[in-house]
Amino acid sequence: MRLFLAVAREQSLSGAGKLLRLDPATLGRRMARLEADMQAALFVKSPQGYMLTPAGALLLERAAAAEQAMRSATAGVSDAGEGLSGQIRLGAPDGCANFVLPQVCAGIAAENPDLDIQIVALPRVFNLSRREADMAIGVSAPTAGRLVVRQITRYHLHLAAAQDYLEKAPPLKTAADLGAHRLVGYIPDMIFDRELDYLDALGAGRVPLASNSVSVQVNMIRQGAGVGVVHDFSLPFAPGVTRVLQDSVSLTRAFYLIRHADDAGNLRLARFADALAAGVRAEVGRLEAHA
Repeated sequence: MRLFLAVAREQSLSGAGKLLRLDPATLGRRMARLEADMQAALFVKSPQGYMLTPAGALLLERAAAAEQAMRSATAGVSDAGEGLSGQIRLGAPDGCANFVLPQVCAGIAAENPDLDIQIVALPRVFNLSRREADMAIGVSAPTAGRLVVRQITRYHLHLAAAQDYLEKAPPLKTAADLGAHRLVGYIPDMIFDRELDYLDALGAGRVPLASNSVSVQVNMIRQGAGVGVVHDFSLPFAPGVTRVLQDSVSLTRAFYLIRHADDAGNLRLARFADALAAGVRAEVGRLEAHA
């Protein structure tokens, strides 16, 4: 079941093999043996990966429940010591993952040398029900699913541009002047959360330079590509980039820590979540103070 869960979640033998440290061919034989034992096809194999059949989806649901039951049974037994250990996978939007989490997780790891922390930076919402991660940071609070959500901290965003760009571009004194400037932002049809639709609120139409990645946007702005909305906490990593129109354009958003409700009694995850929340809150405050 452990091997099946890995293949089902990664949707590939190679991805699951890396997690399990097993050869993909060996893992493929194990899955074939499992299907034979169960007398049911669990996967549809294609060049795109291993997709679950209806029978596989049913087994995933039951296997995940069994996995959670085992976690709950052992939670607090081996985690009552001073240090955290084992592996914890954290999903996060790439802005937080690139500019905040490296420092925070480095600090947690230094205090817990037996702990393995994996940061999955993806510009989309994580599915905790499928155990894509042990917990996730989001930019909005989910309202569906068996989840426990708490706000970590609020953060701020402003329009910004490279000083070199501003020296050559038309004047930028009011939001109405943005029409004469190249805009940098998200690819409109790849905005995965309404909280990220910054430019629409400014009445921006065309976005000549766009990416689904926050860090790519920041680097385009650093290269003098144009004007875009950036996190204040990213500015210490972008020398030469300065905020513009601060008095008229200022946005506030929040990071939320999202966990599966079934993990509420898991002491190890709870301790990590507390350390993570405190670290993110402190690091966002520190970076914004130096923006």
